Amino acid sequence: MKYSEKYGYVPSEESIVKLIDSIAANLNTLSSPAQLKDCFSFMDLTTLHTNDTESSVEKLVGKVNALPEQYPTYPLPASVCVFPNFASVVRDTLKVEGVHVTTVAGCFPSAQSFLEVKRRECELAVLSGADEVDIVLALNSFLAGDYEKAGAEISAMRSAVDAAAASQGRKVILKVILETGLLGTAANIADASFLAMEAGADFIKTSTGKVEVNATPFAATVMCECIAKFYEKTGRRVGFKAAGGISTAKDALCYYYIVDNVLGREWLCRDLFRLGVSRLGNSLMSAIEQQTVSFF
Repeated sequence: MKYSEKYGYVPSEESIVKLIDSIAANLNTLSSPAQLKDCFSFMDLTTLHTNDTESSVEKLVGKVNALPEQYPTYPLPASVCVFPNFASVVRDTLKVEGVHVTTVAGCFPSAQSFLEVKRRECELAVLSGADEVDIVLALNSFLAGDYEKAGAEISAMRSAVDAAAASQGRKVILKVILETGLLGTAANIADASFLAMEAGADFIKTSTGKVEVNATPFAATVMCECIAKFYEKTGRRVGFKAAGGISTAKDALCYYYIVDNVLGREWLCRDLFRLGVSRLGNSLMSAIEQQTVSFF
């Protein structure tokens, strides 16, 4: 399957590097409290640790609940992201409105299991309260060149999510993690992006945060350029999520301005842009307040 021909897109490494260098050179002048608060509102505030417990998840959600009182000028984060078995904990603990329950599923982070298991985990996540489900592209199929099988797995999990959501009278967002650090080339990142979007992804996401190379500005730019081409061809807007290693305000602003430059301000909203983070919240608050903040 030649996505470059279908969508008229071949990554230009020279132009991508030029854009990233330009953004990096101007980040200090581009930073403002308004942009930093925008980034704060795009956060999927994440805890995905082996030692997560109901108590630790409740504590994180409690911080979100306390934000309006302690920092009344701040927006709320977009969601709280947890393992699927904690979806109901987040759902039952959240007191503020507008914050989604996000879970990983589909045998995160490796996606190495039976499709039936992946589908069932997606279904259970939704039935337990997930508003958004983040799954991982089946790299075992994709890297072997079996794009059809990789796409079919995404479609199958999309169907499982939709059926479970429909049984509750609602819709659930599906994000597909490409694990760009393992894809190797810009061409592979582009092919994976188009494949995931064609298979029904509402968002495409860089990384799990569980491998050696996670989100990079280069991979993000390729993905955003693919989203632009997909929108041009189909009229469907797909969101972008950067995740994995995003820990400083400058990191967040870099991805913010990649989206701004490639996709435009229309994409700078929580419906179309997210930052998957575990440490970024305090960094953004410290940058806004101009002093060290350890809120989360």
